[in-house]
Amino acid sequence: MNSRVVYVDGGNTFNPYAISAIAKEHGLEPRFALQGIIISRAFTAYQLAALVSERLEDTLKRYRSKLVIVSDITGLFLDRDVLREEAGDFFKKMTKNLSDLASKRRIIIVASHISRPHSRRSLYLRSVLFGNATMVMGVKESRGVPKFVLENHPKILPFTINFPSNNATMDMFTEAR
Repeated sequence: MNSRVVYVDGGNTFNPYAISAIAKEHGLEPRFALQGIIISRAFTAYQLAALVSERLEDTLKRYRSKLVIVSDITGLFLDRDVLREEAGDFFKKMTKNLSDLASKRRIIIVASHISRPHSRRSLYLRSVLFGNATMVMGVKESRGVPKFVLENHPKILPFTINFPSNNATMDMFTEAR
């Protein structure tokens, strides 16, 4: 997209070694690839909400970024030290802010969400997140093989496809954790 990427790390998932390996695999200079990523890490739900609501737009202007990645957007809001009502209020404001920012600045915002189906709070946050999303896509497993799923899009009907590699397994997506 000919711009820097803003990576808001809500899940402590950023791995510079993985970025370097992917860059090498595609014939790019790893240092150049890493210099194209502006990273900010949050350690609490409050920090994540503040990064998105108070600092993200200025960062986008400063670096003229067209792509934002927010990793594990719900994870920090599941902390027991964050009151349920407070988590819901902060999360609603944050996701609305992201949605408005994407429309206003005409940028792409990708937010990853790790499904935690046995948590009522996680299910609630998921519904808020998906309610504010223009498009919802995911990776699901079927018989050990990952599949790409487009669940919601304003112009395309939902569909599922297998990953192109016959060697793809779900381990590829969980190694960093």
